[in-house]
Amino acid sequence: MYADSYFPKFLVDKVKTILIDLCFEIEKTSPKNLDEFYQLTHSATIKINELQDDFYENNSEIETVARESIGQDFDIIAKSYGFDADPEEIIAPREW
Repeated sequence: MYADSYFPKFLVDKVKTILIDLCFEIEKTSPKNLDEFYQLTHSATIKINELQDDFYENNSEIETVARESIGQDFDIIAKSYGFDADPEEIIAPREW
């Protein structure tokens, strides 16, 4: 998303921060199963949902390219922490 000028960098930074915070939360709580992991990813997804208005106000939106990029980031995080998670379930509460 950083490479595409359609997405304001400061908002991409906010998404990045949410994802980094997710990693810290995973390390802090050590989820023991997929249900616990999904609780954390769903919380992060909801925080990203809350950025939609900010994107709109800056003539942008979380659309197909962003959705795929963010979804891949969540999937990479899941795999990095050893979770064989369903990519759609990871971001199930998404509104983007």
